[in-house]
Amino acid sequence: MPDASSGRPNAAGPGRPEPGQRWSGLLKPHGDAGPSVPCFVLEGAASGPSLFVSAGIHGAEYASIAAAQRLTRLDPQSLHGRLTVIPIVNHSAYAARSIYITPEDGKNLNRVFPGRPDGSHSEVLAHWLTGLMGDADAYLDLHGGDLIEALTPFAIHAPGDDDVARRAARLADAFALPYRIEEVGAGMTFSAAHALGVPAVLAEAGGQGLWPEASVAALEHGCLRAMQALDMLAAAPSAPSRPAVLHEFAWSRSDADGCWYPWVQAGETVRAGQPLGVVTDLLGTTRQQPVSSVEGVVMFAVTSLAINAGDPLVGVGAAA
Repeated sequence: MPDASSGRPNAAGPGRPEPGQRWSGLLKPHGDAGPSVPCFVLEGAASGPSLFVSAGIHGAEYASIAAAQRLTRLDPQSLHGRLTVIPIVNHSAYAARSIYITPEDGKNLNRVFPGRPDGSHSEVLAHWLTGLMGDADAYLDLHGGDLIEALTPFAIHAPGDDDVARRAARLADAFALPYRIEEVGAGMTFSAAHALGVPAVLAEAGGQGLWPEASVAALEHGCLRAMQALDMLAAAPSAPSRPAVLHEFAWSRSDADGCWYPWVQAGETVRAGQPLGVVTDLLGTTRQQPVSSVEGVVMFAVTSLAINAGDPLVGVGAAA
């Protein structure tokens, strides 16, 4: 098929290929001195909406990166509209195998959106990415459990009765992951896109530094079903089931540095007030015994023995 790859390392924004063709290149969100970001644009042979897909906001969430890379192999001749994919947004975090944070400034990129053009490294990157969101008709951000997290697959989007939120909910349902969570998500990608009037979904599968086929396929097929829902594809893999809807996402965090001994696992149902584990100091003295504030399902659980004050421990999704 036609390929309009340029590989140019100083491009500020994606290329625009002819209908039925693709473009790929390395973008420089921070200018010449910053890290390069791989980008792919597939221009459909027929007109249609513009979809932006990102992954690698957190550099060690590998199932999401692998799923986004697979999307870049679609045949543009089969598409209606434009598909833009950035499979590794946070290249420095990816190269460093960094957990949660961007090495240049120690910030969690997915907490600083919509960013600032004159801010820190993460804030500049968030500002640049928010601009790409605003150019799209819909936005999908692929994630997973980080290197130290076990995770139950879910899709999350901004709540509300407005048209943007309703369209985001339909896209999240199309992912057909076990759970759909409605969350404000301050500072996160999908909330920034929602503020721009762009329906957005953050989808998660995989974790612990692994990219098993089931997790990669869950995200890849979810994107394909979302594209079908947008009338960008004529066919997509069938949905295994309709997700259960959750309206609260309650996180427990560590109060101390030391050791973390979890007592629950991802996918487990817990009751309000149930102990989730214990945090000790390096001498074995108990420093914290977190309990769940809600009844619900464990969406993620940190599996690392080493823990730092402020680190997440367990996230529980609740129906109400």
